[in-house]
Amino acid sequence: MATVAAEARVFLEVRRRLQSALLILGDSKEGGLPMAVSVTPSSLRMQSPGGCTELRLPAGVRLAPSSCRGLQHVPGDGLHLRLHARAECRPELISVFNQSLQAQECCTFYCQSCGEVVIRDRMLLRVLPLPGDNWGALVDEWCCHPNPFANKPLHPQENDCFTGDCFYLVNLKSDLWQPRPEGAPMETHHPSSENHPKLTPKANTKVICKRCKVMLGETVSSETTKFYMTEIIILPSERNFPIIPRSQFVQSIIAQCMVELSSARSTFRFTIQGHDDKVYILLWLLNSDSLVIESLGQSTSIQKFPVLEDANADASSAWNAVKVLYQPCIKSRNAELSSLWENDISVHSLTLPSTTCLELLLILSKSNATLPPSLRCMNSFQVAFLKM
Repeated sequence: MATVAAEARVFLEVRRRLQSALLILGDSKEGGLPMAVSVTPSSLRMQSPGGCTELRLPAGVRLAPSSCRGLQHVPGDGLHLRLHARAECRPELISVFNQSLQAQECCTFYCQSCGEVVIRDRMLLRVLPLPGDNWGALVDEWCCHPNPFANKPLHPQENDCFTGDCFYLVNLKSDLWQPRPEGAPMETHHPSSENHPKLTPKANTKVICKRCKVMLGETVSSETTKFYMTEIIILPSERNFPIIPRSQFVQSIIAQCMVELSSARSTFRFTIQGHDDKVYILLWLLNSDSLVIESLGQSTSIQKFPVLEDANADASSAWNAVKVLYQPCIKSRNAELSSLWENDISVHSLTLPSTTCLELLLILSKSNATLPPSLRCMNSFQVAFLKM
């Protein structure tokens, strides 16, 4: 039991693997009346002369009130305490590398931003993951004979889809280069004076959605197109296009990419660079088992916290998240550190459209700004959470 200001902000981070939680009851900017706070296994109760507010935790989350320790008041933050906590394991996420893709299935490709159909009813006979960036060097190292794959790029056939770290490779010969009754809902920039399209310089290889003009990918060869996972949703043709907020979708894709790569390659540091080869963000994955719960605590009625199973849920009060450190690299910021990371073989690079890199930086900045002040920085890095 402790006393804090009325209408205090509540911030709770539960670590599933560690079975621990950090609880912060923030100070009210207006001061307010004294309030008694009690912690129960399934809720936080705050009582003041003006009434009682109970904040219920998500189903499956349980606190151990008797384990409270490290009670202290941090100026600008409020009351800090740590305690044991249990949270049910979240459902296994569908691998972002396969994002609803199954071989022998008829799929439709959508622009995530506006829902425009990019490829309709494409039968995918093979869905295969691409090898890592350094696979050629590994073949040279381990083979006793000349590398049979030297200087031979891996390009998909007509009914193939190859998946990379954060992109898909698709053969669009029949969709893009030959006329179709409905027309392909994308534009590939090439000189209009040419009778037949051919691969143009890199600056003119963008694949753009006709409806919203968002960059969806790039042409890799005369038949192969790279689509970025942050711009495309691929679904079985019988399913309807889901409306997902842009911020939520970008966070989920980037978070899943980092989790997949950290598990498969023991890589925890990433550079986020644009299609223009400029580095925009340095990301360092800290943990992927956080459940974050927060509330301004302004209501005097009982407030529940769904874990965002419903995308249309009210305020994002509780969510699964990855915790990251980040440094922005725009306008020549952190140029020296960026150069060191780019030359470090333990750092993995993720390439996205430049506008998406800026979107991600804005998402990280907003997340950082909503954290309690004492949690916003770690050493020289800024801290943020990305929702899964």
